[in-house]
Amino acid sequence: MTKQDLQINTRDGTATAELFRSANASPAKAGVILYMDAFGPRAALDGMAERLAGEGYAVLVPDLFYRNAPYGPFDARTAFTEEKTKAALMALVTGTTQEMTISDSGAFLDALAAEGVAGPIGTVGYCMGGGRALNAAASYPGQIKAAASFHGGNLASDAADSPHRKAAAIKARVYVGVAGVDRSFPPEQSARLAEALRVAEVDHVIENYVGMAHGWCVPDHSVFNAAGAERHWKRLTTLFAETLI
Repeated sequence: MTKQDLQINTRDGTATAELFRSANASPAKAGVILYMDAFGPRAALDGMAERLAGEGYAVLVPDLFYRNAPYGPFDARTAFTEEKTKAALMALVTGTTQEMTISDSGAFLDALAAEGVAGPIGTVGYCMGGGRALNAAASYPGQIKAAASFHGGNLASDAADSPHRKAAAIKARVYVGVAGVDRSFPPEQSARLAEALRVAEVDHVIENYVGMAHGWCVPDHSVFNAAGAERHWKRLTTLFAETLI
């Protein structure tokens, strides 16, 4: 496994990112952008990227909060239970808009191309990254062929930048894994997203992970669930195997 540190020039500055590739897969069969959760790039996400890279993909993990660097680090188990770190995290999340990440995603795609990653691209996001993975697919439909969200929040909210509003622009296959109980993505939003994707004739699956809590896929979360995480890996690798060809 190789890990390469990148500096990606964006409209607003320079984003740091890490690119993971398997030493046994050269060239990579496709590229993947992994959109982080609210706690930022860290060892837990590196491990997830390495697992995806082991499937033969070149996996880019950009820092979406680069405009506010340095920040953190944050402990995913306690950051939202301590008022000081909770306030800092919420400022980062709300201060990094969907439109910022949509713009950044063009630079991320260019960075993959500059590193010799040709062919189709997949996106996957966790927590705040879920909506960004979907919005990237809508914004770059010629390149992104698969998009997955796991415990993504506000995927079909009343906000103007809610991902469901861009459903008509999505050409990728979409998979949405939903925590069984998640205040950031309640049943009414799930129904709204399903309707938007169906009306737009997007090839999609929305799956409810009963008993899983928001954050269940990521190993350093307090609610991490090993069985649920393995189910998520099966769905994600199948999605990419069927589309990134």
